[in-house]
Amino acid sequence: MKNFLRLTATALAFAVATGCASRQSPGAAAANGAPAVDRAPGTPGAAVPRGGAMPARTGTQGTDTVRYEVSFPHASRHEAEISVAYTGLAPQPLELRMSRSSPGRYALHEFGKNVYNVRAVDGAGRELEVTRPNPHQWDVRGHDGTVRVSYTLFGDHADGTYTGIDVTHAHMNMPATFMWARNTGNRPIALTIRVPEGSGWKVATQLRPTGDAARFVAPHLQYFLDSPTEVSAFEMREWDAGDGRIRIAMHHLGTAAQLEEYTMHTRRIVAEQAAVFGELPEFDFGTYTFIADYLPWVRGDGMEHRNSTILTSTASLESNMTGLLGTVAHEFFHAWNVERIRPAALEPFDFEEANMSGELWFAEGFTSYYGPLSLRRAGVFDDARYATSLAGAINTILNAPGRSFFSPVEMSMQAPFVDAATSVDAQNRANTFISYYTWGAGLGLALDLAIRARFDGLTLDDFMRAMWRRHGVQQENQTPLRPYTIDDLRITLGETVRDTSFANDFFRRYVHGREAPDYAALLAHAGILVRQAQPPRASIGAPRLNERDGVVTVAGPVLVGTALYDAGVSTGDRIVSLDGRAIDSAAALEAVVDAARAGDSIAITFEQRGVQLSRSVRVGEDRTLEVLLYEDAGMDVTAAMRQFRAAWLSPKAAGR
Repeated sequence: MKNFLRLTATALAFAVATGCASRQSPGAAAANGAPAVDRAPGTPGAAVPRGGAMPARTGTQGTDTVRYEVSFPHASRHEAEISVAYTGLAPQPLELRMSRSSPGRYALHEFGKNVYNVRAVDGAGRELEVTRPNPHQWDVRGHDGTVRVSYTLFGDHADGTYTGIDVTHAHMNMPATFMWARNTGNRPIALTIRVPEGSGWKVATQLRPTGDAARFVAPHLQYFLDSPTEVSAFEMREWDAGDGRIRIAMHHLGTAAQLEEYTMHTRRIVAEQAAVFGELPEFDFGTYTFIADYLPWVRGDGMEHRNSTILTSTASLESNMTGLLGTVAHEFFHAWNVERIRPAALEPFDFEEANMSGELWFAEGFTSYYGPLSLRRAGVFDDARYATSLAGAINTILNAPGRSFFSPVEMSMQAPFVDAATSVDAQNRANTFISYYTWGAGLGLALDLAIRARFDGLTLDDFMRAMWRRHGVQQENQTPLRPYTIDDLRITLGETVRDTSFANDFFRRYVHGREAPDYAALLAHAGILVRQAQPPRASIGAPRLNERDGVVTVAGPVLVGTALYDAGVSTGDRIVSLDGRAIDSAAALEAVVDAARAGDSIAITFEQRGVQLSRSVRVGEDRTLEVLLYEDAGMDVTAAMRQFRAAWLSPKAAGR
């Protein structure tokens, strides 16, 4: 079975190749950004700087502090008890909402499904009627200007999107946890966290601390909802980095020595990424926090936020140090690219709808390129491993059928359907979709190599630094002053390399178009070889197979351009015979394919929903590519190649 699965198109992205967490649906590689402009939630198109005067649907409802309190008396049942108090309200119904989307995600997640026991009282403690006009909203009428709402939240899915509560921790993504009220988004927020007595739990969050260890504040709703919070007996490591302080709050089952190794590598990754942009961002409240949960009962994820990131995995530091550091590298790069270098299409972030952007090939994809590159520059692994990690994206871009359907921009716009989105019907994304993480990472690689080869002394780092200076560094009240468009990317590239025609051509062919870069020629500059992995080997396509009681069925997917696809074979079909031989096992099918040659015509009989069909198919060739150093392929490496490779992959941070 294992040998049969010879993929004609590999769907691995750079992040997967180095172990980064996947944040998409199966088959799409993994990371998105936090909101940077406030909208009165539910007011389409109404955008003002966060913390400013919020546009009102039915009138402004004061500026009093919104006060939340959360406790966990029934943590073993995965429940939190939450209250929120509003004062100074206008005499109109208070519209309470649970978010449907979350900063860093693009799809809908319907957080209201886990809320129950909703009650409301006024300033005198009088019970108020609560009505529910839709699945995401609770309306409170007849109040006296004060409303205190209480409810129970169920959460048992600890990752970057949802909330997980148990006897070991409370891992809270804010949109999945806290109700909010329309027309109050500009109000300051105070959160009090009541930890279970004797638990030893502490709080890790990007919210601003106060003199009370249980109380934290946010300037407004947008920042509050962008501030994931871990409450547990985590371990803390921290250090000064320029004008900011970096913290690692880790809840795990490993050793102190393993955490020290992780911290050492993380410090180097931070330094290498700061070298790309020339500086660290100015972190709000002076601190950036890595919130890491590496536990058997969490879900693997990585999710960036303005001054923090969530890192979750069932793997341990002992079992997958490099993979976990890959997620660190991806998510921290987002502190610049997405959090501050911000796509205009994601401004303002809408908590009530899906969020679509055509720039994710850059926002997520270039970040996916720099993640593994940062690991190499930080010394987490060597040139050889970095070279082999490139194979996933290159195979996908060159071989996956999705490239014939959509461009990188159009793939980016499909994020609401694939970014951890859920559906129950069958999809054809194996044939029509390439992850914008993967394609964007491949474009980042191609652009970096092309700039280095063509423009003496310039690199993709210079382009990223130019984007930072023009569209990221200038912030006002946690808001980028110049969120970018695709045209801004193209113009800035042309100005960086001082060649407008080069930039225009790159965007025409590879960003808006569907062409694939010539990776073999580009990587040859660095003495890295792209070649067919197993030539010349026959293939009829490589779907997953189910084998039971002598019956072999296709578990899917069947890819465009393969012999099985051309024959009309689909997921769920039974393979009856191939080239006249009865197929009663995956090994039997494998033997027939191994005996054939590319170009041969052979007969296939299969059963589809009770109908037996016979066709003649032409055997194809396995197109899987491998990427390796010239020296590992027994080829000579010139001095120019070594110099090019060193300039690209060597450390950039001072003192490294």
